[in-house]
Amino acid sequence: MLDFALSHVEPKAPVLAVATEGWPPNVAKATALLRPRGVAVVAAREDAPLPFADEAFDLVTSRHPVSPNWPEIARVLRPGGTYFAQHVGARSVFELVEHFLGPRPDEQSGAARHPERERAGAEAAGLEIVDLRSERLRMEFYDIAAVVHFLRKVVWMVPDFTVEKYEPQLRSLHERIGTEGPFVAHSTRHLFDARKPQPA
Repeated sequence: MLDFALSHVEPKAPVLAVATEGWPPNVAKATALLRPRGVAVVAAREDAPLPFADEAFDLVTSRHPVSPNWPEIARVLRPGGTYFAQHVGARSVFELVEHFLGPRPDEQSGAARHPERERAGAEAAGLEIVDLRSERLRMEFYDIAAVVHFLRKVVWMVPDFTVEKYEPQLRSLHERIGTEGPFVAHSTRHLFDARKPQPA
């Protein structure tokens, strides 16, 4: 989801606030949540141009974009405007993913999400990187129920996950947790703070 804000009056009360949502099941949920807060929700595919005019917003924010469309982000930002976002890094929680699916090739591991690759994409679109921070965060699964809950909630980790289909992997992981303790995986994130330069 991308969020947009235009404000020349007061940063806490933007004149216009809009969110885009690319996953159809979330459009109605996002609308119900955000409309009472004065935020309009626009359905927009991840790979489509943003449905807004050039230089329409002072701020674009995002949480976990699949693939940031840097030229479009730069286009809709006003000069001096900010892009502020948390991105998912490469190989996030891949210890768990590879337990179920086996080793993943680079193109499936999120290698394109490496922060320096994304920095290059942002700069190629004309944005200046103000700050870029990366973190690798420890996750611990203490029982197999937590693993099942996580994989049912974060459905893109093991896209075809069901307990029945992956019973052998679940049983082996259950036994491993019982003998070795919590299963440890790592979530990777990076924080982007970028700005569209003012004209010279």
